[in-house]
Parts: sequence; C-alpha cells; structure tokens
Amino acid sequence: MNTELDKVQLVIITGMSGAGKTVAIQSFEDLGFFCVDNLPPTLLPKFLELMKDTSNKMNKVALVMDLRGREFFDFLFKSLDELDHIAWVTPKIIFLDAEDSVLVRRYKETRRSHPLAPSSLPLEGIQQERKLLEDLKGRSQIILNTSKMKPRELREKIITEFSVEKQPIFTVNVVSFGFKNGIPIDSDLVFDVRFLPNPFYIEHMRPKTGLDKEVYDYVFKWNETQTFANKLTDLLSFMLPHYKREGKSQLVIGIGCTGGQHRSVALAEYIGQYFKKDYHTRISHRDMKGKEKN
Repeated sequence: MNTELDKVQLVIITGMSGAGKTVAIQSFEDLGFFCVDNLPPTLLPKFLELMKDTSNKMNKVALVMDLRGREFFDFLFKSLDELDHIAWVTPKIIFLDAEDSVLVRRYKETRRSHPLAPSSLPLEGIQQERKLLEDLKGRSQIILNTSKMKPRELREKIITEFSVEKQPIFTVNVVSFGFKNGIPIDSDLVFDVRFLPNPFYIEHMRPKTGLDKEVYDYVFKWNETQTFANKLTDLLSFMLPHYKREGKSQLVIGIGCTGGQHRSVALAEYIGQYFKKDYHTRISHRDMKGKEKN
C-alpha cells in the first residue's frame, strides 16, 4: 500500500504561451526532477505506465503541456481525471499566466507568432488561448502571474515551493462529539448519527463507550448503521481526493451523536480505520470521558 511519503510527485506545468514555461521546466531540472517538455496529453497514460515499470524509479517528474499540442489538448482533462484514481501518484498543476499587454510585448521582443494565430496579430491568439484555458486554470493548484517577474524571480519562487524533500502530508482528522456540547468549531464536514439506535438506553452499556467491543458491535448490528457507513465512505472516497487536490493540508470530519460517548465514537472509529490505508489519519473523541485515540 502506497503512503503519502512514497508516492511519485508529478507536476504538470501549463498556462499561457509566453508566460514562462521554459524557465519553469529549467527550474525543475535544477531541483532534480525528470522533465519532459511538450508531452502530448494522449501520451500521459503511457508515460505513467513507463514510470511505474521502470527499474530506476522516478519519484519526481515535471511535464510541460500546452497548446503547442492543441490537437491533443481536449484529451488532457480526461487524463487529469484518471490521475486522481492512481494511488501511487501525487499530481499538482502549475498554471503560468501574465497580462495580455505583457504577453504581446514578449512576442514582439522575440519576433515570434502566437501558436493559435500564426498569421494574425499576437493579441488575437492570446485571447483565444485564454478562453481555451479557463477551465484548466480553475483546476490548477498553483497559479503564478509572471507579468512583473523576472526569470530569476520565477525560478526562485519555484525552487522555494518545491525544494523541500518532504512535501506536506494531507491529514484526515475524524472527530466524534456530542451535540449537547456543541459542534466542533474547526469541523469542515459534520455528520449527525442521532438517528441510529442508541446503546445509552441499555443499562449495562450506558457507562461504556463506542471503543468497547460490545457497544461497537451493537451500533453496527443494525441495517441502517451499515447502510449509512457504506454511503458515507463512498461519499468521502469521492470527496477526499478533490479536497487534497485543492491544496488543503488537512480535513476535519465531525461525527456527532447526543452525548459523544457511543454511536459517534463507534462511527468515527470505523471511518478513521477505513481511510487509514490511503491517508494519514487521526481519530479523536472530543467528549468521550478520559479517552482519545490517535
């Protein structure tokens, strides 16, 4: 099972033509990344297969993908969707942008034509490109506007961002609580399990908690608990990669019952253990008396 620490770091560099992608890929080369310039998106799945099968594992890879390969560009979104389901890859998209006036000036200085408007004014190509890249820009984790950056400043910014060997770990915090004591203020998601059968009303279970096997088994013996747990893990399995992709370092999931002793504790344990195989996970029980589990 892959952990956050042994996954391949894959950086996709894209953005406006003339915004600095050449400087960016050179910066990643200086950081020891295996770099490929202008990889057609249709070849990304095959490239990933080669990465996985190679005897000399490439754990840091940077790819430039832009509209020089525009006939393949529509395939990029499909490839990016597939990346979210590859357990051994941690992808990140960098989008390089600049103001139209700056891009026009750069094209005039280099006497180059825009790839989307080879026989027209550079501004026409820039405007077409900006419209085509709107969705990709919204999907990017890092957006760098290079309008006022010198190449040296862009290089320094990339090196500062990616030079740390250990990248931040995405942590899933699952917290049980009792609604009578209020919802945890730092929760990102809150799920109410007060509709489930309550062990509190069984006298010999009342002093116990959801960490006790008897209570845990009681909570999970009901069909509604099993159905809820399956639907919740399915929902979170969809959501967690997207939270991670957006750059969150941690997500706090609150599971609440009335007092925070029985049902919420059992469900928090189940959810935390379920995702422990894929994420750095911490389970805590805010209102359970005298007990906390990490």
